[in-house]
Amino acid sequence: MSTRAFARPGPATKEARTNPLVRLAWRNIWRQRRRTTLLLVVVAYATLATVFFWGFMDGYTESILASQARLLLAPVLVTTPAYQDDPDPANALPSLDFLAELQGPTAAPRLDFFALLRSPYTSQGAPVRGIDPGLEPAVSAIPAHVTTGRMLAGPGEVVLGKTLAEQLDVRLGERLAIDVSALAGPQAVGLVTVGLIDSGLAAIDGATVLVHLDDARQLTGVTTATAVAFDAPRGQESAVAARLRAQLPPGVQAYSLMQLLGDAVRFEIEGSRLMMVPIGLLFAVFAALAVTSTVLVSVMERTRELGMMAAIGLSPKQLSRMVVIEAVLVTTAGYLVGLVLGYLLVWIFGTWNILGPVFATAGDAFAQLGLPAELYTAASPIYALYALATVAFAAAFALLIPARHVSRLNPVEAMRTE
Repeated sequence: MSTRAFARPGPATKEARTNPLVRLAWRNIWRQRRRTTLLLVVVAYATLATVFFWGFMDGYTESILASQARLLLAPVLVTTPAYQDDPDPANALPSLDFLAELQGPTAAPRLDFFALLRSPYTSQGAPVRGIDPGLEPAVSAIPAHVTTGRMLAGPGEVVLGKTLAEQLDVRLGERLAIDVSALAGPQAVGLVTVGLIDSGLAAIDGATVLVHLDDARQLTGVTTATAVAFDAPRGQESAVAARLRAQLPPGVQAYSLMQLLGDAVRFEIEGSRLMMVPIGLLFAVFAALAVTSTVLVSVMERTRELGMMAAIGLSPKQLSRMVVIEAVLVTTAGYLVGLVLGYLLVWIFGTWNILGPVFATAGDAFAQLGLPAELYTAASPIYALYALATVAFAAAFALLIPARHVSRLNPVEAMRTE
C-alpha cells in the first residue's frame, strides 16, 4: 500500500485522505464477515426492540382508552358546551338537522338523564341513557356485553347492568318503573327488563341503564338528544373531532376522547409515558455497549494488522477514524435492518389482535382494564428517532474506547503481537 495516500495532507488533499479510509474500512467489514454479522444482528435486535417497545406502550395506552371510550363514553362526542359543563337535559342539542350534512363516521344520538329506578322490592337512583338500538353498537361496546337476555329491540324495554339488577332485585321479564323530573314536570314509565350487561367492569355493571330513545324523549320532554356519539379509528379520535368541528353549526362542539376524560387523566397518561423514557434509553445504551465491546474485541484481535497499517503510513489518528468508520457503517446497517423489522412487527401486531388473547390468559386482572380480548400496537415515525440513539451512542462509544486504544498503538510492539 502506498504511503502517499496517507501522508499528512494539506487542505487541498482532505478528500483524498477521507475516501481511502472509507474504502479501507469497507473492505475490513467484508473481510471479517462473522464479526460483522454479529455486530449487525446485535444492533438490529436492539433497534427492533426499541421500536416494538414504544409501539407496544403507545398501543397499550390507545387500546385501553379506546376500550374505555366505547364502554364509558364514546370515541368522539358532539354536544353543546353548556351540556358539557352542566349535564342537564335542559342543555340538550337544539336540533339534530346537522347530522344530515355531516360526512364521516357513524353517528348515534343519545339522551342521558338521571332517574329513580323502582322495583317491587326497592328503589335506587341511577343515570339512564336513551339510545337508538340500531346505531348504538357502532359506537359502543356495551351491546356486545349483554350476556343474559338480549339487547333492546324497541320502546317499552330496558337493559340493566348485572350488578345493578341484583341490587334492585330485578330479573328478566320483570317490570321496572322509572321516575324522572322532566322539563314538563314529573314523569314515570314502566319498562320490561329484557337484558343484563356483564362487562366485568364495576362502573358498567353497577350503573348502566339503557332504554329506547323514544322512551327517553317521552320521559324527559327533550325532542332531540343530549349528545351524539361518533365512531373513530383507534388513536384517531382527536383528528376525527377536529374534522367534525369544522362542519358543526354554532353552539355545538365536538369533544375527543382525551377532552372527555379530562386533564387529570391526560396528565397521568403523559406522565406514565415519560416514566418509560429511561427504559427506552436502556435499549440504546445496551446496543451501544454491545457495539463498543465487539469493536474493542475486533481491535484487540487485529493488533498485528493495525500495527502493519501504522508502519506503512497510517497515523494513529487515521487508524482511529478507520475504526470509527467501521463501527458507524455496521451500526447504521443494523439500525436500518432493525427499523424495517421493527415497523413490520408493530404493523402486524397493530393490524391483527394477536396480543389480546395472549394477555387475556392473565385472567380477571387484565379484564378489569377493559381489555378482555383486544390489544394492538401503535406505529409512529418518532420511534425511528428513539432508535437512532443506538447509532449515536455506538458511534460515541466507539470513538471513546476502541478508537482511543488504537490511537495509542505502538507499531513496533503491535507487529510483534501473535
